[in-house]
Amino acid sequence: MRLCRPLVAMLGGLALALTSTGSALAADDTFLWIGPDGKAYSITAPPRNKCLDMAQEARGPRNLTKRPLVVYPRKRCKGTATRLAAGHAAPAGKHFASVVFDPR
Repeated sequence: MRLCRPLVAMLGGLALALTSTGSALAADDTFLWIGPDGKAYSITAPPRNKCLDMAQEARGPRNLTKRPLVVYPRKRCKGTATRLAAGHAAPAGKHFASVVFDPR
């Protein structure tokens, strides 16, 4: 149980940080995710209808853009798609390897 406490505190702090900056980032048309070592990454004004592969571990996608997106478990937008509407997020543990914004 003691090992879980730091992890829970870290994830709680990250969620709070992302929530508190969410409204400011939404105006910037931003896509957020968590990468290696729990570090937050983002793309601002991502291209439409273009598959982007993640270069490293990616999880917890958060769509703060004004359009839908789809994340995939494999590179080149392959595998079972998970759609995220504008302003929505997947669970923090949701891993993905590629994403497409405003899919056709």
